[in-house]
Amino acid sequence: MHNSATLKQKKIFLSLSLVLNIGLLLYFKYANFFVENWQALVIKLGHQPSPWSEILLPIGISFYTFQTVTYAVDVYRKTHAPLKKVSDYMLYIIMFPQLIAGPIIRFNEIADQITFRKDLWEDRILGFYRFTLGLAKKVLLANVMAAEADLIFSKDIDTLDSGMAWMGLLAYTFQIYFDFSGYSDMAIGIGRMIGFKFPENFNNPYTSKSITEFWRRWHITLGTWMRDYLYIPLGGNRVASQSRIYANLWIVFLLSGLWHGASWNFILWGAFHGCFLVLERMFLGQWLKAIPSVFSVGITFLIVILGWVLFRVEDLSSALLFYQKLVEPGFSIAAWLENPKFLVTFLVAGLFAFFVLIPKWGEALQQFFYSKNLRPFEMLWVLPLMMVLYLLALGAILNFGFNPFIYFRF
Repeated sequence: MHNSATLKQKKIFLSLSLVLNIGLLLYFKYANFFVENWQALVIKLGHQPSPWSEILLPIGISFYTFQTVTYAVDVYRKTHAPLKKVSDYMLYIIMFPQLIAGPIIRFNEIADQITFRKDLWEDRILGFYRFTLGLAKKVLLANVMAAEADLIFSKDIDTLDSGMAWMGLLAYTFQIYFDFSGYSDMAIGIGRMIGFKFPENFNNPYTSKSITEFWRRWHITLGTWMRDYLYIPLGGNRVASQSRIYANLWIVFLLSGLWHGASWNFILWGAFHGCFLVLERMFLGQWLKAIPSVFSVGITFLIVILGWVLFRVEDLSSALLFYQKLVEPGFSIAAWLENPKFLVTFLVAGLFAFFVLIPKWGEALQQFFYSKNLRPFEMLWVLPLMMVLYLLALGAILNFGFNPFIYFRF
């Protein structure tokens, strides 16, 4: 009887925690979206909408909510014992390096590091090394790509030819990767410098051979969080029918799209990826495995970048027009040459294609630059290289000014 009562109390407290934390997220992040859509419906029905003051979005609330939910669920599941000090709990919730844009830190991954951390000089060097890689990605690559993408996407879409449309889309494709993975590297680096080892968040996602694999490589901590705290509780792959599995995938990715932003475009982006995940389970996955890997990577990459249109163009009608421009005949090299930054986009795209064609080289570079530890003799030449990158990045910041991270808005 006592155990039954205790379990009931735990469920009540878990429910209260989930309602409170998810309720705050829904209010701050989605109230404006629901009210705007409701008012649009009211106007169409011929009524006068009620006045509404827009709610400001607290920065980092999505990641803060992930961590509070994870703590409650992990303690309820007995994945890890609860923290004994309120100060330790607050440290977990407001852990500043990754709070604004990830990686998403689960309680059971970090709990022991909160109560017991080692202060090692090797971690400070390796943390600085990782931070510098991320800073260089952001400042020297993502910001350059952003300038090219912003230039093209700010134009009247009617004036774009297909070449310019594809160039803008490629620039944004690599911008969002270097921007977001750069932030993750910086967060992982700062975390390591102060004694925390955060999980990896990216693993060459644009070399994926399927959309399923892409989501194992892109924003890894979000994908695993959605799997363990949403997909599996819905039944995951253990349900009786295939149709229920497909429905679970759709639910997860619709919510994933909505998590990225309170907009129909993001919901459609989630549905877009959910659709291809379902198709891969039905037949597309087997077909992609059967063809040469160069083609499967190319097809997956094409699907991913077409999805980014919904991410970048906020107005749905404009997104549809942009898709139309991608397939319209017309190609003007002269228009490209007006802005020399397109060469950087070509260079990055060319390097990506090279590593796709020779995948072992790409994997070798990934293992070297992101290996858990460097040997002392490797540090001797890596550290000066990091100092050069660090100074170059600082120089770029001073010359070109502030450019916020894309995922700050989520």
